[in-house]
Amino acid sequence: MSQPESTAEERERELTERLKAMELQMERLSARLGEETSAASGAKAAVSEDENDYPPQGIADVSEEVLNWASRNALLPRLATLCFLMVVALILRTITDSGIIDKLIGSGIGMGYAAILMFAGWYKYRENSLLAPIIAASGAILMSAIVVETHTHFNALPVVPAYLTLIATGIGMALISRQFNAFTPVSVGILGMCFAGAAMDYPRPFFPYLALVLFTANLLGYFASQLKRCTWLRWSALFVTIVMLQLWQTQLVTALKQNSVTPEMAISWFLPVVAVFAITYMALALFGIIRRGPQKLSKYITSLPAINALWAYSAANFVLAAQGGNIRLLGIIGILAAIGHFGVTFWLARRNLEGAPGSSAFTLGGGVLLALSLPAAIGSFALSLPVISIAAIVMVFMSRVWGSGHLRLTTYLFHLYSSVALAIVLRGAAPSALDITNVIPAGLLAFVIIYQYLWCRWYPPTESYAFFGSFDPRDRSAVVLLLAGLLSGFFMMRCVIYQTMQFFYASMPPDAFGCAQSVLINTAAIILIVLAYLRRDKEIRNVAIFVTVVGGVKVFAYDLLGGAHGMPLVFSVFSFGVAAAIESVALGKWTNKA
Repeated sequence: MSQPESTAEERERELTERLKAMELQMERLSARLGEETSAASGAKAAVSEDENDYPPQGIADVSEEVLNWASRNALLPRLATLCFLMVVALILRTITDSGIIDKLIGSGIGMGYAAILMFAGWYKYRENSLLAPIIAASGAILMSAIVVETHTHFNALPVVPAYLTLIATGIGMALISRQFNAFTPVSVGILGMCFAGAAMDYPRPFFPYLALVLFTANLLGYFASQLKRCTWLRWSALFVTIVMLQLWQTQLVTALKQNSVTPEMAISWFLPVVAVFAITYMALALFGIIRRGPQKLSKYITSLPAINALWAYSAANFVLAAQGGNIRLLGIIGILAAIGHFGVTFWLARRNLEGAPGSSAFTLGGGVLLALSLPAAIGSFALSLPVISIAAIVMVFMSRVWGSGHLRLTTYLFHLYSSVALAIVLRGAAPSALDITNVIPAGLLAFVIIYQYLWCRWYPPTESYAFFGSFDPRDRSAVVLLLAGLLSGFFMMRCVIYQTMQFFYASMPPDAFGCAQSVLINTAAIILIVLAYLRRDKEIRNVAIFVTVVGGVKVFAYDLLGGAHGMPLVFSVFSFGVAAAIESVALGKWTNKA
């Protein structure tokens, strides 16, 4: 049954009661807000009255934060522990220096104390003690310092036990870090190995033994990179290794030039040591790429093949040349190593991972080896450059198959290097730079590079390409290829013009060749602007403007102000005027159509 509807009087009475209840609630809320306001005012007044007794709130908060940070990190207990450990070491050092005990015995006691500290650090790590890093690091640092001082200053520790002690210390610290996933022990151990080994008998250590220490440090640094915050150790070991082996190389080259090589320099060990490090770094890079799988590679892994190739070949070449060795054989070995790098590139691509990670790293390493070894193997620097560009165009074809943007970008670097190197070799007016044989490498280089530029415009990169999808989606960087091809073509035509003028003129005017180069540049600008206008290509248009600017600088800064005169100067200035006029018309029509 439905309830009877309430009358108007009943509804009025109900509404009145609700309004009274709301008024009562509002009064209670107002009273509560008044009490809170009064309490806040009283607190402010109390702070005002006692402001001389209490610091400002901001300063108090900062001090509390500092204290909390120090407490969380056990700063004071760690400082106290470090001081007590140093006190014991200083007492042992004082007793040894005073002559109470023999220096060898004192050094042995000190090394034993350092070993006890490292063991105590391991034990504290087992107990999750906050003092474990301080104790372990103190033991490793103390051991390295005692070994260096005992061997170098006291001559009480032979070189072999000294280096073996450093190696054992580094390995022990690495094992502690591996067991407890700790950052400090392996960091201190590797740095202690590297710098203590470098300081021992500096600047003339026995480098083969030092190389063993550095080899171990590089291996430990590689495996330590699997721990958090330890990736930088690989760079440290690599840097110290290259610096110390470069020091060995410098001393050997200097001694060979002065005919003062001594047995302590261990010259027969140099090339084998360099080869071992080169193979090791190549293997570390390969294992790093395989271990990372489809994940992003670190800068160390991607740059290691190129750094390794540049350093190892250069070091071997300098020492072998100073010895009067067979440089051509070294070049052949370098070419085989480059082929090996390219083979690794294809092997990595067969894993069918997106973007073929690691392929660009070994391609760049192989390109560096080709650039260094080809001139030594074939006996001609200019003829080696087209080979590098041909290798680049093969790899750019594969970059499309593998979907690798980094590999595509690496081929741009190959062409840029080839064109700049050609310009350096063929610069000037020496007969060797203007020889007719240079037309072949320069022309081949220009053809290959410009073809790749056109290929890049036929097959633009997709968004899946790592580099281009993020930084250069329109592949603007390919304009470098066009400029490189034009530069190579210029030097080809430069040789052709010189040989032609030599054939037709028994006595060539002194300014004719320089002004002829200006005409060549301006003619190239005309061809480019016409081509850009016909194809409506803004990129070629911009390159044409750039070439015109270069032609103007050449005409007015070198020809006109450089003292050229006669008909060569007339042709030079006239060619620039024609180029400027044609460009003006083309750009004017371009703007009107736009």
